[in-house]
Amino acid sequence: MASSVLGSRRLWLRLALAVGLLLGGAWAAAEWWLNRPLPLAGKSAELSIEPGDSPRSVAQAWVRAGVQTDPELLYQWFRWSGQARRIRAGSYEIDAGTSPRRLLAKMVEGDETLSKLLLVEGWTLRQVRDALAAAPNLKPASAGLDDAQLLAAIGADGGSAEGRFFPDTYAYSRGVSDLTVLKRAHQAMQRRLDAAWAQRAADSPLKSPDELLVLASIVEKETGPRDDPRMVAAVFANRLRLGMPLQADPTVIYGLGAAFDGDLRRRDLLADGPYNTYTRAGLPPTPIAMPSQAALAAAAQPAPSRALYFVARGDGSSVFSDNLADHNRAVNQYQRKRP
Repeated sequence: MASSVLGSRRLWLRLALAVGLLLGGAWAAAEWWLNRPLPLAGKSAELSIEPGDSPRSVAQAWVRAGVQTDPELLYQWFRWSGQARRIRAGSYEIDAGTSPRRLLAKMVEGDETLSKLLLVEGWTLRQVRDALAAAPNLKPASAGLDDAQLLAAIGADGGSAEGRFFPDTYAYSRGVSDLTVLKRAHQAMQRRLDAAWAQRAADSPLKSPDELLVLASIVEKETGPRDDPRMVAAVFANRLRLGMPLQADPTVIYGLGAAFDGDLRRRDLLADGPYNTYTRAGLPPTPIAMPSQAALAAAAQPAPSRALYFVARGDGSSVFSDNLADHNRAVNQYQRKRP
């Protein structure tokens, strides 16, 4: 009887040992697979995961995108890890060195492959639209929308969309709508405009944040590379206080639109229109470009100066004058090349 019991124990011990070896081998094989680079059909594989995609469909989509493995094996790894439901929507790219473990970590961390769009200070809305149309992997949802429709689509107030997007670099996921990028740019401009308006000078001639944005856009276009934008803003603020025409060439050029051929003529300065600040006093009806942070700050707090005129030296800087006689001398010296 004792020998029978002993034999039975030995049999169970052998079975347990065999199962342990099998499990250990399976675990070692799983660890090897999880840390081994996934074979790819090309140099890389890309996938956009939409909200609501199931872990199984994600595994299948990676295989269709060029990951050369069993989609069921990939799905079981997602499921077994306990993180399958934490996979985030987004655009992802993996290279030939990516293991199953790293692939899942990228999706759980939201480590997306992002494209970038640069909006440049001084650009008009037309230039912004051109940049959106040329941006890679961006859905052109704004194409064909007029200003009112565009602003409504991003949840902004009506009016002109000119100048209402902050110039900066915006990263975005592949396949998102250009309206998503525009909304972020609009919100960024609104935050900076509100902050500038709250810090405006006590003697500012501006009556609203919109007027500040318009003036900032003119300052942006009139400021040379070596100019102090606050001095440029001071000239225009002083003119507004006195009721003098701003006489800003960039506003006239903006009003000409596609008709401007690069040469601003005297007849253009004499042709009356809402953007001709030679024939009309005050600010034009809308911004003429996207102002930078520096231009917004300058429009809110111009330099303490009595200057009413300025003329470009030709080196990126300007000469500022308090009176017409000094200004004419500067014009003769730097524009007409007279002593």
